[in-house]
Amino acid sequence: MTELIIKKFVKDYENIADAKVRETYGKISGMVGIATNTILSVIKIVIGIIFSSIAIIADGINNLTDAGSSVVTLIGFKLAGMPEDKDHPYGHARYEYITGLIVSFIIIVLGIQMMKESFVKIIHPDPVNFSWITIIFLALAVVIKLWQMLFYKTVAKKINSATVMALSKDSRNDVVSTAVVLLGLLIGGLTNIQLDGILGAFVAAFIIISGIQLVKETISPLLGEAPDPELVKELETMVAGYEGVIGIHDLVVHDYGPGKIFASLHAEVDSRVNVMVSHDLIDCIEREVNDKLGIHFVIHMDPVVLDDPMVDRYRNLLSAVMQDIDPVLRFHDFRCVAGPTHTNLIFDIVVPINYNKEDDDIISEVQQALKDIDERIYAVITIDKDYTNGQHRQ
Repeated sequence: MTELIIKKFVKDYENIADAKVRETYGKISGMVGIATNTILSVIKIVIGIIFSSIAIIADGINNLTDAGSSVVTLIGFKLAGMPEDKDHPYGHARYEYITGLIVSFIIIVLGIQMMKESFVKIIHPDPVNFSWITIIFLALAVVIKLWQMLFYKTVAKKINSATVMALSKDSRNDVVSTAVVLLGLLIGGLTNIQLDGILGAFVAAFIIISGIQLVKETISPLLGEAPDPELVKELETMVAGYEGVIGIHDLVVHDYGPGKIFASLHAEVDSRVNVMVSHDLIDCIEREVNDKLGIHFVIHMDPVVLDDPMVDRYRNLLSAVMQDIDPVLRFHDFRCVAGPTHTNLIFDIVVPINYNKEDDDIISEVQQALKDIDERIYAVITIDKDYTNGQHRQ
């Protein structure tokens, strides 16, 4: 059923790298959610009113919020698909993240309202009119929600969408909450134990917790999070795989929304090679990454001195010092300037985010360690932060 809908309504559905195709996937997800959730909501609210069940009404209102979430998702994908303009040169793709955040807040607010109504029902319980028709409809609702969950999950994986994946998780939560309501009705019908208000509160709490979790998941990319480890690995493999690239460092990835990723990296090349040859190599790498990964990629070229006995000796000395201090710390952009009275070692140290030492303390420790070996060494050190969260290695 899922594949049938995709093939029927998404033109060129396999070309997910295309922004328009991705937008269509998002719109279809929204429309499917609006249709299925509206139907389920109407059925549950009507049944809940007829049989005086606050738990069923709460579950129906939950489906109504899901329909509203699907509307917001539909609008979000439409806004995210707008082209760049002078005020937003990086496009509008982050609207998709904002959409997910709005959906999360809607879920929390309505969950709180349902919790209030459920407490009233706990304090002033009314008997629920048991009916096998209700049981059948709720069982059918569970099946529909299971399909909806799998539909969203399939689409989310195809287009790598956090927003659609949030809808999938919300549908999974609905499966659990509806199943709990169904179980409570069966217990009430068979034992005359009234659990309606308690189950309504349980469903409301489940919705609130789900909303809070979704807020955390959707706000993270808006704040700026560490890049995907698979993306870091793929970029590293592609760049390092070129003959002529000696080392790589200072990888930075900026995510402006799905399909709008910008990245930069420093690539070390042999200083003895003609600069025009090295420049051509860098251009080729940038084009390949852009074509294959759809990333706006910029590489800074760092020339490295090789096969110089003095430079090699001091580089090996620094490697040993860094290993003794902390193997986690790395260095790059190493240069050596010798003079009659002292030798300057100039380099950058890569420090992980939230490292347990201050930058100035690291610099002092490395400088002192080198001085202890040879007092003529002066270390000129720059601190770099590892923005890949430790995923990248030189």
